[in-house]
Amino acid sequence: MSVRTGADGVARCAWVGEDPEYARYHDEEWGRPLHGDRPLFEKMSLEGFQAGLSWITILRKRPRFREVFAGFDPEIVARFGEADVERLMTDAGIIRNRAKILATISNARLVLELEPGELDAFMWSFAPDPAGRPRPKTFAEVPATTPESDAMSKALRKRGFRFVGSTTMYALMQSAGMVDDHVEGCWRAEG
Repeated sequence: MSVRTGADGVARCAWVGEDPEYARYHDEEWGRPLHGDRPLFEKMSLEGFQAGLSWITILRKRPRFREVFAGFDPEIVARFGEADVERLMTDAGIIRNRAKILATISNARLVLELEPGELDAFMWSFAPDPAGRPRPKTFAEVPATTPESDAMSKALRKRGFRFVGSTTMYALMQSAGMVDDHVEGCWRAEG
């Protein structure tokens, strides 16, 4: 099943299921163009934390992530030190993975090396031409990676970014609206 009609009578991508937070995320965020260095740094960070986990876990913890990572302001996160890492490692409201925490801090430092707006322009430069991408009929047609996500991952890694594998970057491309993978029959695919 690629589309599922919820209790509210709205046909959505089937991955939403019956979870109201997933429905809100699907309807209001997933696949909508997201711009700005800070929002894309947040998205990169959260997608990195999601690696190996369910996205709903991240959505439910996102308010706490935003709180403890200072709204994902790269200037503040870049100044985090060992005491901050230890504080984060004891916070049950987030994913307590030292490697992912350290990567977020390191990635913030790398963002600060860029000119304002450069992260946004850089990431969006990998967005494929939508005219060349037919709308998927089913989720079986939605890839886990693409040549564009491979290239984005490789370019970010070359700059020193971490937890930016191709699958993670394709998930970012979907959630940030660089690609539109709402399947046929989903109300968002029609709009």
